[in-house]
Amino acid sequence: MLTMIAGPDDAGRRLDRLLRKALPSLPLSAIHRLLRKRRVLLDGKPAEASARVSEGAIITVSPDTSPPETALAAKPRQSSGTWHPAHVALTLESILWQGNGLLILNKPAGLPTHGKDSLETWTRAFLADKLLPSLSFKSGPLHRLDTPTSGVIVFSTSLEGARYFSALIRERRVRKRYLALLDGRLDKPARWEDALFRDKAAKKTLVVETGVCPDAKLLRAETAVYPLALNADCSLVMVEISTGKTHQIRAQAAFHGYPLLGDQKYGGSARVGGLLLHAYSLEFPTPDGEPLVIKAPPPRAFYQYVSARFGTCPALP
Repeated sequence: MLTMIAGPDDAGRRLDRLLRKALPSLPLSAIHRLLRKRRVLLDGKPAEASARVSEGAIITVSPDTSPPETALAAKPRQSSGTWHPAHVALTLESILWQGNGLLILNKPAGLPTHGKDSLETWTRAFLADKLLPSLSFKSGPLHRLDTPTSGVIVFSTSLEGARYFSALIRERRVRKRYLALLDGRLDKPARWEDALFRDKAAKKTLVVETGVCPDAKLLRAETAVYPLALNADCSLVMVEISTGKTHQIRAQAAFHGYPLLGDQKYGGSARVGGLLLHAYSLEFPTPDGEPLVIKAPPPRAFYQYVSARFGTCPALP
């Protein structure tokens, strides 16, 4: 038997949809079967799938031979408890800002955002005893950074915060700027506007000419690039993206003749440690309308490599 208590975020939700989120290992058909067999009690009484749940309601699920009891035995929404070696670098210094249902972190390079042994794993463990109980909400990243990329990333700590920030992204009211080291000498600002195609099989994003793939699902990408430091064979640049597509910066930089140094997947020159791409700052309005600018210091390895290539690390805006 599994007993759960509804939290504030669960109030007003349909029982079947709440169970779907609280018991992700069960298919929806199994949840409806339990409801039909009156094995789901809401405050001690059998409930219909469409029943609305109130805050503090007690939900009891009694398993039968199908699905097996082991499928319901685990406490819902628990962290896997698996730790990645990079977690040792994640201390309170990794927290850049928190408030309004958001937690903003400085992600280390080499740590995945999602999945097993990820930043998401660590963040949920960190927040486990800090959030109000909820069956329908769990903290998660509100955008993504590739595994090799470091820098600013936003997690939700409440349903309201998740909805607010997601709306800002849809409305393009979040300003994202990155630091990147490119192959080649980019000596003046550039603006790249391209159509992208995501090759899921190759896990690679391609820039395509309009009309070349008329049946493909193309994604519009806009990127502005500003040089900060140059030498004969590479450029340190500030990159601002108006859209946020998978591998957008990497694909567009390569297409326009300036692949990220170390990004051999997209034609960049070899570098031990791979590419250098850092999500440097994030700017967005708070609910009261005030602008908030969050900046993440680049990793030490980033500073060291840039200083070695240019003689110094230029001042950052």
